[in-house]
Amino acid sequence: MSRCVAFLLALLFATVTVSSACVAAASDWVSFTLQPDRGDGKIHASFRDEGRGPRDNNWSTGFLPSELVGLDVASFRASGARPLRFAIVREAGRLDCSGSGGNSLATGNCNFTADPGFTQLLVGRGIGRPSREQAFGLMAINAHREVIDAVAAARYPTPTIDELMALTALGVTGNYIGGLAHVGYRPRTIHGLVEFKALGITPEWIGGFVRAGYGNLPAGELVQLKALNVTPEFIAGFDRIGYRNIPAATLVQLKALDITPEFVRSAVGQRAELPPVNELVQLKLFGKHRLR
Repeated sequence: MSRCVAFLLALLFATVTVSSACVAAASDWVSFTLQPDRGDGKIHASFRDEGRGPRDNNWSTGFLPSELVGLDVASFRASGARPLRFAIVREAGRLDCSGSGGNSLATGNCNFTADPGFTQLLVGRGIGRPSREQAFGLMAINAHREVIDAVAAARYPTPTIDELMALTALGVTGNYIGGLAHVGYRPRTIHGLVEFKALGITPEWIGGFVRAGYGNLPAGELVQLKALNVTPEFIAGFDRIGYRNIPAATLVQLKALDITPEFVRSAVGQRAELPPVNELVQLKLFGKHRLR
């Protein structure tokens, strides 16, 4: 794996780990604040476990009014102050909240309850029994059974709870997992699947390489191609000037050094014989006079 890819994945996992820790609620009660969200029709909700300090266990995001089940939106937006209630209901658990609000601002407290069926699913699949913090985090990022089922159906190793949270946080879905399998790819580990998603490796992106004559590339080569933004168009440019079937590892090297078809033609001239592909690095670094 290239250093840049390794760094990206380390940063990603650090971000997911910090986020999952920071949204967790260790006590039953969590304070909330509701206010308008940037003029997009959503309501911005912030949740905090007051018992663990202002910098710990925070979760903040925008909701459609319909996602705040039972909230009287008209009362929330009207002038004055009045009691308000709402719930956030998800597969992994729910928050039941009550407080007071008006003038598009509300505050109060919520009680978090992990969903027993979802917890039992995690235990039964060998993923583990989540701590209270993990259970709250799974609810906050909206973990779904569909992802658990898709991972099992594609015969990935059983994920840990933190890996499941990473998959969910990145937006991995059953359709994404199935789409990769349809084009012949199933990274060997959950970490590899997270890596694919983090880099934006999609079935459609893979299909572009298949059409360019690069089917059945190892997963590691796909990662390096994507990390350096090697595209089918980049390959087609070399094909047009006479370089065909360049190995994927060589394409990665060419892109890393910014060796493009346009550079090659400009460096050797339209009438000059093209150097072998394995000499293009010398052409970039030393100029035409160093070529054999």
